[in-house]
Amino acid sequence: RTAPVRAPLPVLLRAAALGAASGSRSSVGVTAVALTSARGDRGRLASGLGSTAGTAASGVFALGELVADKLPTTPSRLAPPALGGRVLLGGTAAVAEARRDGHDPVLPALVGAAAAIGAALLGARLRGVASQRFGSDKPGAFLEDGVAAALGWLGARRPPV
Repeated sequence: RTAPVRAPLPVLLRAAALGAASGSRSSVGVTAVALTSARGDRGRLASGLGSTAGTAASGVFALGELVADKLPTTPSRLAPPALGGRVLLGGTAAVAEARRDGHDPVLPALVGAAAAIGAALLGARLRGVASQRFGSDKPGAFLEDGVAAALGWLGARRPPV
């Protein structure tokens, strides 16, 4: 068993992408890690997420969130429970990715959590602008879905060997 290596810049950038994805859609970062991980990967979290049950559960959660996000009754992402969940899931996705790739997870967790806060604030602002410009926030919501998916993919992809 080897000790984790201090996280280099590419790992921190992937942590930031996973955190930002979670700030946009809370489940996307964790789901992206689940889709790029497998049972038996390094790190208990990535291995569990990469299992059949972990991948299915995170996928169902992500699809439910994509639908719920468009409903008018969905509370603000900036409300304390929602923002706290985004921060927690952004940090969790970053930890899973860092451990899976053999890096110390502390700094990636902090970067992922901070990026989740920034993306949540920016996403709320951009949705407000879209609502004013188009009379609905739906165009902004769908654009944000795509950006969150791209960030999740960038953050969770495995480094080249």
